[in-house]
Amino acid sequence: MTNRILDHPVLAKIEEQPEITFIFNNQKFTARKGETLAAALLANGIRRLREHEESGAPRGIYCNIGHCYECRLTVNGKTGVRACLTLVKEGMVAESIMKLPTPLKKCGIHHE
Repeated sequence: MTNRILDHPVLAKIEEQPEITFIFNNQKFTARKGETLAAALLANGIRRLREHEESGAPRGIYCNIGHCYECRLTVNGKTGVRACLTLVKEGMVAESIMKLPTPLKKCGIHHE
């Protein structure tokens, strides 16, 4: 089963596009050529893309048009790549950005 829109009144039929494979968090998934990474992840049932760097709160796709930066991932070793603006490529490796250590908390300074 897919969560893809296969026949859209404006866009071409996506089922006519060849399948490609990519890796997300060490799992292999399929996408259709021409899909963004965000669309391919959504089609594969992936909703949680990363964690907020400081709070660890879950993050997913929010605006899907490149404004909010919530869909940032590490793609082929490059951190901060927006999944909604990045076309999936055969063999692409994407990884979630996880909570980072907060230096201010380590030295006893807290900002609330």
